[in-house]
Amino acid sequence: VDGVYTTDPRVEPRARRLDRITFEEMLEMASLGAKVLQIRSVEFAGKYKVPLRVLSSFEDGPGTLITLEEHGVEEPLISGIAFNRDEAQITVTGIPDRPGVASAIFGPIARRNIEVDVIVQSIGQDGLTSMSFTVHRNDYPAAMELLAQVADELGARAVGGDDKIAKISLVGVGMRSHAGVAAAMFEALSAEGINIRMISTSEIKISVIVDEKYVELAVRSLHEAFGLAQAGV
Repeated sequence: VDGVYTTDPRVEPRARRLDRITFEEMLEMASLGAKVLQIRSVEFAGKYKVPLRVLSSFEDGPGTLITLEEHGVEEPLISGIAFNRDEAQITVTGIPDRPGVASAIFGPIARRNIEVDVIVQSIGQDGLTSMSFTVHRNDYPAAMELLAQVADELGARAVGGDDKIAKISLVGVGMRSHAGVAAAMFEALSAEGINIRMISTSEIKISVIVDEKYVELAVRSLHEAFGLAQAGV
């Protein structure tokens, strides 16, 4: 590739090559599904403050500079949109709402070396609660089998799942100083009739879990809503 783009050009042909991006943003993009750079390479460069430039091996061009955040420089609100189709969602319902339940669920998952991503717990009612979380799609069968045993031990009502979901994320250091990014994201998805299953946020990232069949539509609509397209395209 000849640089880092606002999103995958195979999904959104109007994706724009970024002139620069911060280490922090690139780490988020790489961990959230962007395949441009290996995560460890960005971590090492950021740790030792070594600027990186992503260039094509086959064509001359300026590429994308990955560097430190420059305070005082106006940062774009959103730098890019990453997505990951390798997700699966698991929901345990009717869990007794008492201390130690989360540990009883996630302890065995961790001991099986299954990585958990987004976690959402509902507000307890009538002494019961529900918990949903996502895992890598390859770990889904093992996690479901393990949780069937755990749910039985806890006296939970049921374990359900879906391996046809995807995570879509907005990334941008500009979020630190601007409100309303989440609202604009939700509005754009709602306008396309895309239901949000789960939400996860950090200082420079907002991720949503949606049905996998809506990935390309969601990415294109968000790309348009946040004005990331190439000028004049």
